[in-house]
Amino acid sequence: MARAYLVVRAVVADPADRAAFDRWYNDEHLPDAVKAFNARRAWRGWSTLDPSVHTAFYEFDSAAAVRAIGEGAAIKALIAEFDRCWDTRVTRTRDIVDVAGEIDAAP
Repeated sequence: MARAYLVVRAVVADPADRAAFDRWYNDEHLPDAVKAFNARRAWRGWSTLDPSVHTAFYEFDSAAAVRAIGEGAAIKALIAEFDRCWDTRVTRTRDIVDVAGEIDAAP
């Protein structure tokens, strides 16, 4: 089955913001985004190499499905809400990753 991911990398520069960002993203933003994007599933985590880096992954059936949300009202509303909550305190980038191949580990 083909898959693609919207990958959102956020940098929470001030350690004092991390706990509030973590709660907000987990309790509000991630569920709202999954629903708005009609994503198959989503998950998120913090870098162990740079504790200011948070990455969220949203899974879709194809890169075309991800691109279709790229300029839509749903993502614009989520971006506006993100900006309202975090203004310039959290910077972020987005990428679309189209799965080109995979292998399963040997048992």
